[in-house]
Amino acid sequence: MNFNPGDFVKLRLSDRELECTILESHDAGIVLVKLDSGYNIGVPREHILDSILIRKFEGKVNRIEEIRNKKGLPTIGLIVTGGTIASKLDARTGGVAPLKTEEDFRKVYPELFKIANVKIEIPFSMLSENMTSDEWISLAECVKKMLDDNEIEGVIVSHGTDTLHYTSAALSFFLGKLNKPVVLTYSQRSIDRASSDADLNLRCSAKFALSDCAEVVIVGHAGMNDDFCYALSGAKTRKMHSSRRDAFKSINTSAIAKIFTDRIEFLSSFNARSKNKNELDAIFSDKIVLFHYYPGQKPDILEYYSLKGIKGIVIAGTGMGHVPTIGKNSWIPVIKKLTKAGFFVCMTTQTFYGRVDGHVYSTGRDLLEAGVVFLEDMLPETAFVKLGWVLGHRSWKTPEKIKEKMLENFAGEFSKILV
Repeated sequence: MNFNPGDFVKLRLSDRELECTILESHDAGIVLVKLDSGYNIGVPREHILDSILIRKFEGKVNRIEEIRNKKGLPTIGLIVTGGTIASKLDARTGGVAPLKTEEDFRKVYPELFKIANVKIEIPFSMLSENMTSDEWISLAECVKKMLDDNEIEGVIVSHGTDTLHYTSAALSFFLGKLNKPVVLTYSQRSIDRASSDADLNLRCSAKFALSDCAEVVIVGHAGMNDDFCYALSGAKTRKMHSSRRDAFKSINTSAIAKIFTDRIEFLSSFNARSKNKNELDAIFSDKIVLFHYYPGQKPDILEYYSLKGIKGIVIAGTGMGHVPTIGKNSWIPVIKKLTKAGFFVCMTTQTFYGRVDGHVYSTGRDLLEAGVVFLEDMLPETAFVKLGWVLGHRSWKTPEKIKEKMLENFAGEFSKILV
């Protein structure tokens, strides 16, 4: 095995033949290769009976460039929480392992360090589905610390994709009116894959972190090509595809900007960078629930949650925000009983696009009378996060105050236009 990284070869094993591309490996006992499927595997050298060079790599092997802080470059903060974007090749397993140090990031993403000097913090590292409100609060505190650093022009948060939109909503409420940009970014495909979105997403995030837009945004691929990214509102965005690189979409609003590697084209109005002091309001009550209504579902679920100590619930109802209000499965008696006892019920729609309205149909009017609060075009996930944030404030404890705050537009969670 005297082939170089990038060479395309045929490996003859005892039970099969593999046509693959040689990848860099730091383990003398393992040959790390990439299959045509795009996935990596580690092949023990002892299992290779023979090898044939099919096509030699003609380009330059991407040797790691040692990049140090450069005078004259602005400084951004990078908060690493885990996910595919914060991973590197693991020669032992053929999979990926976490990036743990600043030097790791310099080696894997050298182009990022040509845009700005980077201060890195790693408050925790985990798959995003394992995050809780405790991590949201810890992350908000870390972001606030970086925002208060006069040297830092803007902050990037690298994050796993699966619950990224929950975290972006949490930061939108926790951080309030910002004086600098806060950018959450991700990758759907690891950096070793030819189709990786990681490098462009990070470079565009760095570009946006230096912009005049002082808002919480999600930055990622705008389409399947590697031409530009979108900056999307942190409180109006949702993951809409399990694997595509343009997985995130703004719902009921437009993107804030197109971001190219050399420029930004703003598409809508935004809160501008300022010298105002950043405020942190990272508080949350976990006594909340989000669920989608399905046909035939009985209202018993509300009583079940109330007995478990839950104080508020977000329902993703059908159409304009409906659940049954007549017949044997009517939800009205239970909702009336619980709302009178201080249980808070919010309504969103499972269609995502459009908005709920309790005044159009008799069903909605019955639910309004029973005490349900209709949340216009707020996304179910954003409503869930907002309800936990609102209920976390002891000074907002009356039903009237909670309703007032749930209907207040804190972070652009409501669209300014009718949709």
